[in-house]
Amino acid sequence: MKLIRTLKTKLKNTLTYNIESKLDTFAMCNAKIISHQHLERYKQIILHTSNTSNIPLGGGQSQALVQLAQCDLQDFEFRVFSQNGEDGMIDFLVEILGLDSSACLYPHAFVEFGVQNYTESNTRFLLKKRNWQGLVMDGSQEYIHFIQQDEIYWRHDLEAKCAFITRENINTLIQQWLESRKLENVALLSIDIDGVDYFVWEAITCITPAIVVIEFNALFGDEKHISVPYREDFDRFKAHYSGLYFGASINALITLGKTKGYNFVGADSSGTNLFFVHKSLESKTALLKTKPLKSYCNQHNARQSRDTQGRLNFISGEDRQRLIQNLPLYTTYKES
Repeated sequence: MKLIRTLKTKLKNTLTYNIESKLDTFAMCNAKIISHQHLERYKQIILHTSNTSNIPLGGGQSQALVQLAQCDLQDFEFRVFSQNGEDGMIDFLVEILGLDSSACLYPHAFVEFGVQNYTESNTRFLLKKRNWQGLVMDGSQEYIHFIQQDEIYWRHDLEAKCAFITRENINTLIQQWLESRKLENVALLSIDIDGVDYFVWEAITCITPAIVVIEFNALFGDEKHISVPYREDFDRFKAHYSGLYFGASINALITLGKTKGYNFVGADSSGTNLFFVHKSLESKTALLKTKPLKSYCNQHNARQSRDTQGRLNFISGEDRQRLIQNLPLYTTYKES
C-alpha cells in the first residue's frame, strides 16, 4: 500500500508539473502577443501626433506633442505572474526606456523583495521573457527553499536569499549580491514587504534603478504624507489583527520619490503598486499622464481584512479605514 501511495503521489506531482508548465508556456506566448500590440499602439499614438502636429520625432518630444497624445500606464497592463497588471506595465516601461537594449547603461538586472515563493511576483515574467539577472528576498526560509527547488532557479541567474528586510540591513544585502555579480546598479527595484516600505526605500543608497515599483496603502488616502512608524521587526498582523495597517500613503511615497530623483508615472488599476522612473529618463516617459491621486486610492477595492481569529471578514469601503483610524501614524513630510 505504501508503494502504491508513493507512486500515486509521484504521478500526481508529475501531472501537476506538466499542466502548470504548459499553462505557463501558453500564458507567456499570449503575453508576448499583447506586449507587441501595446508597443504598436504606442508607436501609432506617437506617429499620429507627429503627423497631425507637424512635430518631428527625435530630439525630444515637445510640450505640444505631450498635450496632444498622452496615455495612461494602466492602458498597458497584463498579468502573467504578477498580482495584478504589473507584468504588462513593467514590460512596457522596459521597452520605451530602452532598458533591454545592448547599448543601455543600466545592467539587465533587478532586485525584488517580499516575493514569498516567487510564483506571484513583479519580476518573474521579466526574468523568463528577457533572461535578466536577479536577486529576490523574503523573510521565510520555507519560501526561499521553494524558489531554490523551482526549475526557474537553475535556468536563470537568480539568487534567492532569506532575509527579514530592514532599513539597517538592506544596503548590505543588495551590495553583497552586486559584488557577487560584478554589478554596480540594477534596472529595476520592486519593494513589497507589507510594512515599513517607505523607510526601506528611503534607506537604499547602493543602487539607483531606472524603475522603482513600490506598494502603497490606499486606505491612508491621497492627501496626507503618512506611514506606519518604523519598527525593525514590523509585522502587519502583529501590529493589527486586520492586516490593513501597513505601508505608506501615496503622497508620502511620491514625495520621497522626488527627493530620490524619481518621477511618478502611474499606478496599477487595483490601487496596489506605484511606478517611478528616474528623472534622467524623463523625456522617454513624456507621453505618460497620471490621474488625480484620489482616483488611484479609490481603485483599491480589495477586501483582505481579517478578524481577530485571522479569518477573512470581507470588510469593504470606508469600514476598512475606520478599522485602523486610531492607530499611530508617522508624518513623513510637513509643509512649511
